[in-house]
Amino acid sequence: MLMSRRILLMPHGTAGDVLPLIWLGRQLKQRGHEVIMLWVDMFRDAATRAGIDFVSVKDGGEFQRMAQEAALWSKEQSMRQGHAYADRCTAACMDAYAEDVAPRGRPDLVLGPMISLAARLLREKHGIPFVSINIQPSSFISAYELPAGLPWVWVMRKLPVFLRKLILTAASGDFQPMPVLRQCCMDLGVRPPHSLRQDWYHSPDGVLALFPSWFGKPQPDWPSNTFQWDFPLEDLAEESPLSADFRAFLEAPGKKLLFTLGSAGGGSQHAAEFFRAALECTLQLDCKAVFIGGDHAHLPPSLPPSVHVAAYAPYSRLLKHMDVAIHAGGVGAAAQFFAAGVPQIVAYSVFDQPDTAERVEKNGAGFALPLASFSSARTLPLLRRCLMEETVRSAATECRHRFLERPPVTLLLEWLESRMQPVLTP
Repeated sequence: MLMSRRILLMPHGTAGDVLPLIWLGRQLKQRGHEVIMLWVDMFRDAATRAGIDFVSVKDGGEFQRMAQEAALWSKEQSMRQGHAYADRCTAACMDAYAEDVAPRGRPDLVLGPMISLAARLLREKHGIPFVSINIQPSSFISAYELPAGLPWVWVMRKLPVFLRKLILTAASGDFQPMPVLRQCCMDLGVRPPHSLRQDWYHSPDGVLALFPSWFGKPQPDWPSNTFQWDFPLEDLAEESPLSADFRAFLEAPGKKLLFTLGSAGGGSQHAAEFFRAALECTLQLDCKAVFIGGDHAHLPPSLPPSVHVAAYAPYSRLLKHMDVAIHAGGVGAAAQFFAAGVPQIVAYSVFDQPDTAERVEKNGAGFALPLASFSSARTLPLLRRCLMEETVRSAATECRHRFLERPPVTLLLEWLESRMQPVLTP
């Protein structure tokens, strides 16, 4: 192991994007390294409870407002909205680095997703090694395995690979101009990227795939410096004990269903219908249910004793009591359900969710349906299959068995430590 080094975590996104970085931070701290996380203040508590120093990005609350915008959950506008915010927060991230991180000393390594534009900017300006992290296969946008959710993907999958490559190359321009990023580059004397996907997304210093090969098989057009490990499975379980009432509800007899739209709530325009349909399914199946996440204003006005509501609960503490999990398709949630051997129904909408849903179905561990058309009529038959069909439950159990073959985490940590070589900048 190397001597103690300073490592900067720069996540970008909601809890599903932050928790894998927290997991990495935990592992690196156990190796004796100093770890700092830089992101919006709403994640300060999660990081500090895990023992990670936190530096707040002062974006004026824009991230929270953006996460509630209807456009973010629109199939046509979601990527445009996400990229626009990534651009706008670049300057705030760089300011936070200059004011609160740089005075502690130069980091030896930066870890963050490919959309963390400030992380790549630190590499280009200061020569700090940057490992870009992909927590889902769809981030690679491989011509050999086109991710579900791409426009016209069902047509493109019928084309030969060379034509797919041409189409992806022609469509690789940014979704919209990045004026803040370009201005930051000019101010720092860094050449702005012509295309984020071609020039900046995958770091030359290393690319980390935090999912197993049985979920996303390596493809010939992945970057050659990619290291693939496994799902992190971080959910702050040790820091988030369940109340006595919640434990009693879980331990009571009866079939139980888990309904969640994740930390972002799936967009307010769908949340109310999702939980209304969830209640109808629960009552018709004579089951118990746990509703997690979302604004309580989106819940049905009167819930029976058979439903327990929680703003947040670690999946790893719940799933041994659950018979089926219904969720929005975050890869972190899907990984937890795979690990527990629980059949899943993925009510997907945008970003990586359609691809996660497709991979759940390919593994035989559950079913998928669009969140926009989620209803009790469409969901009840799938729930019954998850509860009663042996093929589905056996496939979910097989996924759980795969977690017994996880590679040692030391291989990952040693690879990360090998990346800590200063980058030569122009």
